[in-house]
Amino acid sequence: MTNPLLVLTTFPDIDTAQRLAKQIVQAKLAACVNILPQVQSIYMWQGEQCMDTECIALIKTTENNYPELESCIQKTHPYELPEIIATPITKGSASYLSWLSMSLKNEVV
Repeated sequence: MTNPLLVLTTFPDIDTAQRLAKQIVQAKLAACVNILPQVQSIYMWQGEQCMDTECIALIKTTENNYPELESCIQKTHPYELPEIIATPITKGSASYLSWLSMSLKNEVV
């Protein structure tokens, strides 16, 4: 298995988050997507301070699948500049990480 990753992205609403989550799991670009339904985001955009209620998605994938996952998010995301952040999963249950790998395309267990 290539290195597992936790990818984060935010959405304007739960329906959009669920629609994209289903799409990327069906395509085997992610083994699992957890959606946290309400977070407050405070950020600067085009010189203005903004505050919005969003959903955040926690996406479990691997380095092999990341490029296609990122492309899918960028193509289907409603934001002009979606947040797409990946961080390595450095530790985890061996059985969970094995399941993660077996659930994805582009992985050999």
